[in-house]
Amino acid sequence: MQAISGWKQRAKQLKTAVCVIYLVSKDPRVPWYTRTLAACVIGYAFSPIDLIPDPIPVIGYLDDLVFIPLGIALVLRMVPAPVLADCRERAKAVMEQGKQPSWIAAGVIVTIWLGLAGVIASRIIQAL
Repeated sequence: MQAISGWKQRAKQLKTAVCVIYLVSKDPRVPWYTRTLAACVIGYAFSPIDLIPDPIPVIGYLDDLVFIPLGIALVLRMVPAPVLADCRERAKAVMEQGKQPSWIAAGVIVTIWLGLAGVIASRIIQAL
């Protein structure tokens, strides 16, 4: 039971970190390149498409277990300390309110992936 509560705590911390990264991506006090990286990390975290498909045994979840935490850590290192403290406080308040993820944001992410797939497909067709 202790292991399960430990995993639940880690999952809650990860959800809070993703919320912090989202708030960082919207904060004008953060440099543009950090906001862009934060948006990419958030997009990948919520994207239904992975670099390594999940059905592949063991390594299918490797991207979720490695890339997302590394991206979060990199973004957090790039954010100025006062801004990071403010975003953490705001994220804590949002998490306590228990707001659900936005279906609109998920739709935008899926639309972007489908658009990219369409562009790549059209390039491949033109090359043939």
